[in-house]
Amino acid sequence: MEQYTVEQVAELLGLHVKTVRNYVRDGRLPAVRIGKQYRIAREDLAAFAGLPAGAAPERPRHAEASSIVQVEGISRGEMDRVSAMVMGALASQPSGLRVEFVYDEGRAHLKVIVLGGLEESAQVLRMVDALVRE
Repeated sequence: MEQYTVEQVAELLGLHVKTVRNYVRDGRLPAVRIGKQYRIAREDLAAFAGLPAGAAPERPRHAEASSIVQVEGISRGEMDRVSAMVMGALASQPSGLRVEFVYDEGRAHLKVIVLGGLEESAQVLRMVDALVRE
């Protein structure tokens, strides 16, 4: 019999852990207490979530990228142009993407740090590539 922790159920259902604990304490979600933790059976979770017997919600798949782009031999003016263009493009479409620019003027060295979803990160990387090639 497959069992889930409260934390796993919260992640699967997209709920806060406290909400799931409250459901268990209120008796709305059947669970067994083992030590100081609750365990929820797969069948009970399926019934609670309104799924066919024996089924459980699938954990949503999520992937992120962490990228660092290093550009050598770039002037302060070029760096300002690249950062303004990228940030301007990102401002028009909120995506949860995080982009930072670190510039070392003495070495004419730019690092672009990109954190976020795969497709959004790829778009930023393509944009940076096009801008630094100009």
